[in-house]
Amino acid sequence: MNQATSETRTVVVERELPHPPEKIWRALTQPHLIEAWLMKSDFEPVAGRTFSFRADWGSVDCAVLTIEPQRVLSYTWAAYGLESVVTWTLTPTPRGTLLRMEQAGFRADQEQAYRGAQHGWARFFESLEQVLARSDEDQEGRA
Repeated sequence: MNQATSETRTVVVERELPHPPEKIWRALTQPHLIEAWLMKSDFEPVAGRTFSFRADWGSVDCAVLTIEPQRVLSYTWAAYGLESVVTWTLTPTPRGTLLRMEQAGFRADQEQAYRGAQHGWARFFESLEQVLARSDEDQEGRA
């Protein structure tokens, strides 16, 4: 039996951000913030809850798998034949939070989706960092 057909690949993006886990968690779980860096969403942080991400090009169907507030968030990610799982892990550091995103489940015949995810998540991380920085400025303006 050929084992290669059952092997999958994972996209991993990891960054240390100068923000506490609580702040990053909000950006990962509040729909108005998710929309600012990723896509429109009807996400609710409830295990088993189905939701979708929506963009001009279409939508992604998802279901929440794991919720450990300010530590771990995972959900299924299904679009255009791709059945994957996205897992966010937040680890406090002396300077903020180490944020790790893994999207697992890319089959060998999904090279285009795999490369698209590598590029897309890098861009989404940049947008997330901008949203987090903006919310810092908003807080300072109110102080």
